[in-house]
Amino acid sequence: MTKKRTRRRTFMAMSSCQRILPFCLLLVTLNLAGQAPVVKTTRGYIKGISENGIAVFKSIPYAQPPTGILRYHPPVPHQPWTDTFSAVQFSAVALQPAGATANGSDDCLYLNLYTPKIDHGRRAVVIWVHGGSMTGGTGKSMDGHAFADQDDIVTITINYRLGALGFLYLGDLGREYRQSGNLGLLDVIAALQWVHDNVEAFGGDPHRVTVMGESAGAKLLSAVMVSPASKGLYQQAILESGAVQCIRDSVTAGKERALLLKQLGLDPKDARKLLTIAADTLIKAQGKVCAGIGGNSFFGPVYDGITLPEDGYQYARHGKLSDIRAIIGTNEQEGAGFIGRNDVGSDPNASIFQPLFRSNAPMANAYYQTLRQTDSPYAAIVRTLTQYMYQMHSYRFAKALSSAGTPVYMYRYRYQNNREFGARHGDELHYIWGAARILASNDDAVKKQLAGSLHGAWAAFIKTGDPNGAGIPQWPAYKDTDRQVMVFSDVDTVTHLQEVYDDKRFPSAVFVIK
Repeated sequence: MTKKRTRRRTFMAMSSCQRILPFCLLLVTLNLAGQAPVVKTTRGYIKGISENGIAVFKSIPYAQPPTGILRYHPPVPHQPWTDTFSAVQFSAVALQPAGATANGSDDCLYLNLYTPKIDHGRRAVVIWVHGGSMTGGTGKSMDGHAFADQDDIVTITINYRLGALGFLYLGDLGREYRQSGNLGLLDVIAALQWVHDNVEAFGGDPHRVTVMGESAGAKLLSAVMVSPASKGLYQQAILESGAVQCIRDSVTAGKERALLLKQLGLDPKDARKLLTIAADTLIKAQGKVCAGIGGNSFFGPVYDGITLPEDGYQYARHGKLSDIRAIIGTNEQEGAGFIGRNDVGSDPNASIFQPLFRSNAPMANAYYQTLRQTDSPYAAIVRTLTQYMYQMHSYRFAKALSSAGTPVYMYRYRYQNNREFGARHGDELHYIWGAARILASNDDAVKKQLAGSLHGAWAAFIKTGDPNGAGIPQWPAYKDTDRQVMVFSDVDTVTHLQEVYDDKRFPSAVFVIK
């Protein structure tokens, strides 16, 4: 009797160990004795590498490759795998133009994850969405160590479908293609869902997620924010130089498609041929259509009635984003990132405004002509592009959000890396992502101060929801009745804007073809 009871207890003890072993493996890194970190995800085990004392997993698949019959369709969950998936090197970039050729792969739905430690830490999480006019770029261009190593933040960078593979509108070809103009947007939401389902196993908190992007990344994230499908998958957003101005109507999207078909030597009625044309052929043609400054705004999400069922500003004003927090801002001379002093030409309306704004060009040109009464041609173009491409739209979105109760912190980046060009589009990224290098370098005190305050404010916001406490002046929330804006420059200051420029005639979309 005693022996039977002993054997029974032994069996129960073994069963208990067997039951808890998968849970242990789920949370514990196998980085002992030089072994690589291994984590169990919802699709199977993955193996990463150790870099700078933290665990890094490169190119984790968050959805099935969107190839073959899955092209032009929303992302679907990746099939489970049996063997341990090796996430130790970056995948190819999403297929994109490279001069006269195409670079990358249409098998591109991967994310990179940097975690300080695989434990029960429930750390804050930041997800970076790269820019590049929605036709280029890659998640790996930003080093996740920037926030993971020193700030104890789980940092994730993602790839998504670009250009014609991510935003080509085919909704009139059948119900199965109704969301085709928003595939890149849906890819981001799929990545957010993967993070929500898996990040706890990497020491992160699925309920402390901040999405962050710059330029096209900020624009795309703004579209993600006003899509009901993203509800509950993030709690905060940082939008650098971008808002919902990227979303276009289906008529414009259809005419963009016609231009691509023409470049391919096809009739607009031949749109079904796009379903089977080789991906690299499509992207090469796209590169020609998007050549020049106009390519900056040619592709983007589409109001399709499903993914994006209503106007983005209306969605925000209706309070559907009142449970999130946001940092939104722009740079003082955004437009200087797109043209040089020798690019003005004799007819800026034809060479710059028409390609960038199409049917909206007359409004931008009228503003430019007014500025020309006091400014040089170059200065007037920079101010026009800054307002009509970025600033006006960021303030519109901030107004819509704050009026519905969303806490919004507005900033203006003013520091001039180059006194000749001013604070150009994208200049702030160096200080946000390169802060550790700058602080450890021989750079002057002003640059070190700027790196500390910008990166510090971003990290504080990601971790606490409040950008204050990073050695900057008190940064109050923005309201349209009290327009307090943090200015990052040689000296950080809070300024109160008496008014914000807004051309009421200019629609919500930058790019319109009537």
